[in-house]
Amino acid sequence: MVARPEPAVTPDEPLEDTIRRIVREEVERAFRRDPASRRLCLIASKGTLDWAYPPFILGSAAAAAGMEAAIFFTFYGLNLLRKDFDRTLAVSPVGNPAMPMPVPMPDIVTALPGMKALATGMMKGLFRQKGVASVRELRDVCLESGVRLIACTMTMEVFGYTADDFVPGVEFGGAGAFLSEARRSHVTLFV
Repeated sequence: MVARPEPAVTPDEPLEDTIRRIVREEVERAFRRDPASRRLCLIASKGTLDWAYPPFILGSAAAAAGMEAAIFFTFYGLNLLRKDFDRTLAVSPVGNPAMPMPVPMPDIVTALPGMKALATGMMKGLFRQKGVASVRELRDVCLESGVRLIACTMTMEVFGYTADDFVPGVEFGGAGAFLSEARRSHVTLFV
């Protein structure tokens, strides 16, 4: 067992300040010992409005907490990195049975034409009303905060995308490259 140095206690320092200093020193020491504790890796595989929020919220929160963050976008999640993603970003009440509707509706009604647009408008309006940033704003915050947004090259090839389809700042890599990144992280999530 490695002996830890005893934290210095100074008589002039108030007890609360001493405790804060000791905790800060312990956290800094832990980060130096294990840099992976400051890394987050996410996989985003869905491109609907309701699934667009989690990776960008988690990525920006990690960056705000001083963590290195990387989000690997694969399959339909690639849509969230496209320049024109706003026109396709929607949510369907048919695929989301837990989605709250203003009045109870039978499943058959949620499948009627126009319900997808209604549900999308309702969700966007609710988020705006509650002061939640838009998906575009969250994506921009991630890019500005240094969160690595990585587009899956295999999925790009399958769907016929090129690098020009994506916003500036997106990186490109395969599953192996992302796994190499993820294995050096304490927090790895699939959202």
